[in-house]
Amino acid sequence: MNADTLPTTDALRTALAGLLDGLPPKQAAQAVERLIANYRGTTPTGTPLLRDRSDVAAYAAYRMPATFEAVRAALDALADAAPGWAPASHLDVGGGTGAAVWAADATWAEPRTTTVLDWAEPALALGRELAERSGLPALRTVDWRRARIGTPLALPDTDLITVSYVLNELTERDRGALVTDVARAARAVVIVEPGTPDGYLRIIEARRQLIGAGLRVAAPCPHDGACPIEPGTDWCHFAARVARSSLHRQVKGGSLPYEDEKFSYVAAVRFEPRPVRNRVIRKPQIRKGQVLLELCTPSDGLRGETVTKRHGELYRAARDTAWGDPWPPPDTV
Repeated sequence: MNADTLPTTDALRTALAGLLDGLPPKQAAQAVERLIANYRGTTPTGTPLLRDRSDVAAYAAYRMPATFEAVRAALDALADAAPGWAPASHLDVGGGTGAAVWAADATWAEPRTTTVLDWAEPALALGRELAERSGLPALRTVDWRRARIGTPLALPDTDLITVSYVLNELTERDRGALVTDVARAARAVVIVEPGTPDGYLRIIEARRQLIGAGLRVAAPCPHDGACPIEPGTDWCHFAARVARSSLHRQVKGGSLPYEDEKFSYVAAVRFEPRPVRNRVIRKPQIRKGQVLLELCTPSDGLRGETVTKRHGELYRAARDTAWGDPWPPPDTV
């Protein structure tokens, strides 16, 4: 993690710590389990899933750190592909309690105007409360607005639009309409979905729409061509490490202090990006004297690369390379 993100990360952790005060642990765990079951359902819901403050508090304490880390990773990849660019305005569609707003604050130091749209008033209210607790100037000026996602939205022209963990809640028709709306309004679009086969398919369809609307892919792909993964054989996704709270351990069991949030994403822009030369799309395999990398490339599709000790500096770089990183690292090119 970039050290510059630590103040925002710490502020989020502190703000979330007090959410469950007075809420019995068993009730919090039950609320989280019910909401997880709903979010994993295959039928889009017709009513907000977050009904009241206890629902929102439990789910935010459980899910917001993971959403923050996934979106932050996607925004970091966008920032790497657009050096020198920073959004002066940010619209978070379906943003709930505002994890993507926190992620943007962790990514860019420059000031920006920010609006969060969501149709669950309890989520917006808690997002506003968390932002006030943060002590971070960029978060305390966020505009929290109620809007029904999935209906036509008159979105203003905006530098950055984020849509995270939202498409699964919409019908196929409404997903297409939303992506069309954000593509028309934004200079940069970042869409994040769960790192599942279905989440990947939603991302691939959104990517196709964004390219069709004239945007260029900035990340994770090193190209604007068709995804080289054969449909039904695999899916493109990444992982972000998340510190586990006591609520995480209570709901999921286990004793590890962390878990890995799997996510799929696309970042696309209306200006010329600098995508990576190749992207590491699987966890590198470290063997004795060698590192095995699985890469997505602009010209060769998917290919493996073996880096050995005889590669010297490149081998040392490969040992430090993580899933989702560019290859080769920019400082070795």
